[in-house]
Amino acid sequence: MTKTIRYALLASTLLSGAAWAEDVTLTIESWRNDDLAIWQEKIIPAFEAANPGIKVVFAPSAPAEYNAVLNSKLDAGSAGDLVTCRPFDASLELFNKGKLADLSDMAAMANFSDVAKSAWQTDDATKTFCVPMASVIHGFIYNRAIFDELGLTPPKTEAEFFAALEKIKANGTYIPMAMGTNDQWEAATMGYQNIGPNYWKGEEGRKALIAGTSSLTDEAWVAPFRQLAKWKDYLGDGFEAQTYPDSQNLFTLGRAAIYPTGSWEIGVFGPQIGGAFEMGAFPPPVAADGDKCYISDHTDIAMGMNAATKHPEQTKKFLEWVGSSEFATLYANALPGFFSLNSAAVEMADPLAKEFVSWRETCEPTIRSTYQILSRGTPNLENETWNASANVIKGTETPEDAAKRLQDGLASWYEPQKK
Repeated sequence: MTKTIRYALLASTLLSGAAWAEDVTLTIESWRNDDLAIWQEKIIPAFEAANPGIKVVFAPSAPAEYNAVLNSKLDAGSAGDLVTCRPFDASLELFNKGKLADLSDMAAMANFSDVAKSAWQTDDATKTFCVPMASVIHGFIYNRAIFDELGLTPPKTEAEFFAALEKIKANGTYIPMAMGTNDQWEAATMGYQNIGPNYWKGEEGRKALIAGTSSLTDEAWVAPFRQLAKWKDYLGDGFEAQTYPDSQNLFTLGRAAIYPTGSWEIGVFGPQIGGAFEMGAFPPPVAADGDKCYISDHTDIAMGMNAATKHPEQTKKFLEWVGSSEFATLYANALPGFFSLNSAAVEMADPLAKEFVSWRETCEPTIRSTYQILSRGTPNLENETWNASANVIKGTETPEDAAKRLQDGLASWYEPQKK
């Protein structure tokens, strides 16, 4: 073998070794185990096709176990490179502990509004540690076939809303609304936080509560409880023992006319209902014609970088892509009901998803009132609101008593609310 050939072979070997060394595998931690097929079949292939040499593995945990599993992995140094971020305090705590990297300087951050980034920022908004992915919008899904049969149209005001419920109840064939109080969380999430923003004026009221310039015993915060108290007559027999899956089944089987909910159900209900009936949606009705409307457009999911990743450059490349309009369109259509937080316009195919997101054009968006800052102490305002909402609907606690209990609990540990 000549010297020239030996050098050529050596050079070839070194080059192939260098190329091999560039190939890295990034692992995504997530609680969305129901999304596994979508990531494997649609999202990851799109990134890998445009980024040869970077492989991505989606490795979710069970939703209820995610926080504990992730914390354990991060402490042990075995967590993935990419961390799917829950909104507000859970992720903020990870950042404050040095587990999530500061992503403030990423170019993709320019594609998101301050509201979109607020769920994954420090309290002073100087540092952002996760790239926003999607929000969910609250409202009411209804069975178009039942509405057509009973001559109903989607209500725009509270008076129209209760008139529709009364007409469905009087007919006697269908449950007016499918929601139970057994699991408690849905009474707050799909009840109080759904209709509440129209009373406390969205971000204006939420920020006033954080600042301590308003309290939970103010009329704007008691009034939604008063509406919830009226729901009792329209939830059907035995709603007190009805679980979340029970309510889902009542609606998808065509036994209930209206389902107070969030857009996350779109992808769940569609396959279950098939062609049995068509779904429609309407936003929380306002008090009177001409009133400004507010919707809970809740920041739900984002993605950050494990501060201890061995592949920071490739991880940031993936996160820049997550912040792109290409990802926004891909994700929003793969998961109808999870709406892009990217400032770029996203065209969606699902008609029900289009209906929900169209409310952004006429209603002011806000997030759930308990999620930022106000649930850091004990008693936990988020969990207490679950219980209070369920009690008010059942009639075991008055709206005024529920509001006072929540306010007393918040004021016991939150300095701006101490009077």
